[in-house]
Amino acid sequence: MPDYLTQEQHGHVLVLTMNDPQRRNPLTGNSAVQEFVEVCARVQAGGSVRAVVITGAGSAFSAGGDIRGMQQQAGGAVPGLDVRRGYVEGIQRLPLALAALDVPVIAAVNGAAIGAGLDLACACDMRIASGQARFAASFVKLGLVPGDGGAWLLQRIVGISRAAELILSGDAFDAHQALAWGLVSQVVPAASLLSDALALAQRIAQNPPQAVRLSKRLLRDGMHGRLDESLRAAASLQALLQQTPDHLEAIAAFLEKRTPVFQG
Repeated sequence: MPDYLTQEQHGHVLVLTMNDPQRRNPLTGNSAVQEFVEVCARVQAGGSVRAVVITGAGSAFSAGGDIRGMQQQAGGAVPGLDVRRGYVEGIQRLPLALAALDVPVIAAVNGAAIGAGLDLACACDMRIASGQARFAASFVKLGLVPGDGGAWLLQRIVGISRAAELILSGDAFDAHQALAWGLVSQVVPAASLLSDALALAQRIAQNPPQAVRLSKRLLRDGMHGRLDESLRAAASLQALLQQTPDHLEAIAAFLEKRTPVFQG
């Protein structure tokens, strides 16, 4: 069976493409979660990748879960405890892997991001959408709750009232509405989506990699921490970063009016 993810490295940027376009890139009933988890672990342990872009092949970013697989589990066909374990040991590992990854991740949402596909986009640090993208937290339409982190993630991006509206209605919305609500930071033409996402990733990758990683960690931890805790963490991280060669190189390059060269 071919890999679910195709991987291309552009300098210090890794592009991951969900590559099951015939089924609209589902995240369950296949090797998707395991491949994402393995890639995140490799990127976290290494130093060559400084930013990641996730996109989908074909017309969809990801249509979410495998509906036929859900049908096989419905109505008690699979014991409830087994279903619960399937979530914990399966798709719920995906948002946890992305949250634990210190390297910034950009979702380049090329088409439909539905259900778990929307949750995957929300688990990324930034989202850029093509004008053809559509979104829906559609779990309630199937008699389900967001099982992949969406109830926790979405409210932190668009606010509790908007998240409640989207999750409880299950309504679909387009890229421009997503931009107005702050779910995505840019809407770009479909033809330039990947190049625009790469350009953003490369701008990030040009910065000192340890400072980028620790800045992402400070942002992530701040999602559920207190201000005083964030300030203490920032002080400790500054004390570490001010000892690094990249900090010295950044200062020297600024004073010498030249392009810095960061080693990480």
